[in-house]
Amino acid sequence: MASRISRATHPVLDVRSLNRATLARQLLLGRAEMSASDAVEHLLGLQAQNVKPPYFQLHARLAGFRPAELAGLMESRRVVRMVTMRSTLHTHTARDAFTLRSLVQGARDREVGHFRKGLVGVELDRLAERARAFVEAEPRTMAEIRAELQREWPGADPQALSVAARCLLPLVQVTPRGVWGRSGQVRLTTLEAWVPDAAEDGESGARVDGLVLRYLGAFGPASVKDMQVWAGLTRLREAFERLRPQLAVFRGGNGVELFDLPDAPRPDADTPAPPRFLPEFDNLLLSHADRTRVVPAELKGRAWSGNQAYCTLLVDGFLGGLWRLGEDGVLTVELFGPVTDAVKELVVDEGERLIAGMAAEGRGSVRFGSIHG
Repeated sequence: MASRISRATHPVLDVRSLNRATLARQLLLGRAEMSASDAVEHLLGLQAQNVKPPYFQLHARLAGFRPAELAGLMESRRVVRMVTMRSTLHTHTARDAFTLRSLVQGARDREVGHFRKGLVGVELDRLAERARAFVEAEPRTMAEIRAELQREWPGADPQALSVAARCLLPLVQVTPRGVWGRSGQVRLTTLEAWVPDAAEDGESGARVDGLVLRYLGAFGPASVKDMQVWAGLTRLREAFERLRPQLAVFRGGNGVELFDLPDAPRPDADTPAPPRFLPEFDNLLLSHADRTRVVPAELKGRAWSGNQAYCTLLVDGFLGGLWRLGEDGVLTVELFGPVTDAVKELVVDEGERLIAGMAAEGRGSVRFGSIHG
């Protein structure tokens, strides 16, 4: 009974308070004086389904960021691009890549099970062994990996073979893929072969607990379900309960229990939040079960078309529009509702900063209209 009473009296954080706390963790209330490497580590990686979004994510968050900084980290192998959380591509520091991939490996193993009909007669340990030897000899395309595996299992489904290789092995996309201003076919090798000296040691339970604390530092305050959505994992309640004595506990407006680091920033709900241009699939919009802390309920689904995401604009800290930067440097901004002239001016200023730092020639213009026009 005492436990239920104490939980019922936890302080309540309303939506704006949650919004400001999350923006502070995400370096979106003010650009941070932080290196790109430190930011990638703090944010636990950058969603990287497409090549350019990690660069735009850092531009929105860091003072003085230039794409060459992250590109140099890619080329020096201090950060890597690989499948981790939610079975999607992320850009991580090399050390985090080992830690996070090992923690989600069970989910990737289960993913292989969805393709079992196409893998009849395939010994998965043997598949992993053969695929590892093949890609560690030199980086290979997925088509080459499929062809190699089909030599041993000609009757298996080609897609199932490639999915199995991607899930069973920690495969990284080698450069020049993912490097700003360069192009290259997707070629893969193992994480161990690409950065052999960055492996993370430690007991699994300790690593899970440490990851919970880091997630809260980057995305909190958050519920157990929030982190499970971010990671694409289940059964994290036990780790939160182990850590409960050292965590601050709140309730959201919907009554859900929220955990946080005691000394983490939780700014006042009225703290100004400047406009920010975020790329498609930014983790800010993907890392909570309840996304109303950033996406108003009436705008749910507006940032998506099918399974594709639009680039999004934050206005007063919440989803407020979409944007598209053309090859000609024209930044088209579509607002979801009316804004004051002062806010519109701030959007233009931020848009011009985006153009100066990220457009091909560093020149262009901002216009308001439909991104589909």
